[in-house]
Amino acid sequence: MWALYIIILYFLVLTGLNFLRARRVKTQEDFMVAGRSLSIRVMVFTLICTWIGSGTFIAGAEYAAKAGFSSLWMPAGAWLGIIVIYFLAAKIRTFGQYTVGDILEVRYGGFARLFGALALIISFTAIVSYQFRAGGYILNVITEGRISVGQGQFLTAVFVILFTALGGMIAVAYTDLPNGIIILIATIASVPFVIHSAGGWHTIRQVLPASHFAIINQSFGAHPYLKAGGYFLATMLLLLGVQSMYQKFYSAKTPRDAKEAVALWVVGTIIVETIVVVIAVFASARYWPEIQAWMNSGGKEGLDPASIVLVAAKHMVPPLIGLLLMGAASVVVLSTGMNYLLSPTTNIMRDIYQRFLKKETTHREMVALQRIMVLLLGVVAYYLAVKMQSVLNMAYFAYTIYGVSITPALIAALAWRRATRRAGLWSIILGSFTAVGLKVFASAYPSMAPEGDPFGVPLIYPAFLISILALVVISYLDKAPSREELAPLFPNEKA
Repeated sequence: MWALYIIILYFLVLTGLNFLRARRVKTQEDFMVAGRSLSIRVMVFTLICTWIGSGTFIAGAEYAAKAGFSSLWMPAGAWLGIIVIYFLAAKIRTFGQYTVGDILEVRYGGFARLFGALALIISFTAIVSYQFRAGGYILNVITEGRISVGQGQFLTAVFVILFTALGGMIAVAYTDLPNGIIILIATIASVPFVIHSAGGWHTIRQVLPASHFAIINQSFGAHPYLKAGGYFLATMLLLLGVQSMYQKFYSAKTPRDAKEAVALWVVGTIIVETIVVVIAVFASARYWPEIQAWMNSGGKEGLDPASIVLVAAKHMVPPLIGLLLMGAASVVVLSTGMNYLLSPTTNIMRDIYQRFLKKETTHREMVALQRIMVLLLGVVAYYLAVKMQSVLNMAYFAYTIYGVSITPALIAALAWRRATRRAGLWSIILGSFTAVGLKVFASAYPSMAPEGDPFGVPLIYPAFLISILALVVISYLDKAPSREELAPLFPNEKA
């Protein structure tokens, strides 16, 4: 229990600091984009914490425990996405607004902004929900069952909602600075101890199935290559369009700071995500009979593979290192929950309330209303967490609906001058409706959707294809955008 008390003490210190920082929040710009004042140092660690969350420590670990090293296909999509976004970071900061909806409206009009906001709110609320569930796992493992998963996710929800409502982006970014440092130190320091405790490479090769060491695990999914590619594509598309990241770019001091921060961000992300997979695979070898019991019993007995990194922190490393690793898992849940809770509430205020309901609004009113929205969306996310069956499945769906609805139109808005208003709007609408429709089909006819994939094909493929086709075909059917339409994002360029 002493580990729990230390982590709680750390959280209380952060809470105190955030109370102080909350006093600096005077304007809408302070709350949403930290007054556009973040340095490179703060930017790097807040970008790491934006992406490294329970999707890595819980969903990624669950995938690694079940599929082995081929689970690296999932985070690898994000690595490619970061490399691509490096070339757009300065442009995003130069544009200097608040949400991706600001970009969508400039290129595609008000309805694109509205539909994009709705897709983002659905996706990000789902992402917040599994941060709450992850917090429940963490507190359950740390307290050796004294706090149930349900009680733990309630406590996590209260903490995340409180932090986000207090300080907005100022609280999020400056909380991420120490959290990011802890994540890097803890994961790197844990690896040799976990490998040693598991018996080394020779031992895990004997214990785990051969498929755990294949490039593609042939037992995972009806069509394993499509499944691996689906995870890769989902994480890449989410990363390329994730609004939490764009808000961080908008918060940077200068365009150059934003671009340089991305270069360091990709290095930190590759290190952390690869190490988490290594920890999960070696730890799963140590607890393979218990994990098999869990999978064979449908979760009624044995060890939940989603908690494998937490179990490794508790039983496979020295106490101090274990404390750091459990602390790292705790802070990423806190940080990611805050990032993804702030983002959709910013959309509600900017893209719906301020754009369509009340354009002339005081800074005080905007901040107060957004805090209320943080509370309301936090409650919805908590309800989803209570009903959740699998963190991995929820993460995959959240990534998919965002990636196919918003990312194609968003990247085209920034990088393809031929994209037209009508094409961008229909890309958003058709991508999101296809993803949701296929998800409903999979739920209604599970016998026709092995592992949630309609007819064995991950739903991201048809949804992404339809989104891209709508964007490209309609753009070439329409008249090319005028120079005036392109000016906000392509200054001094001809149409």
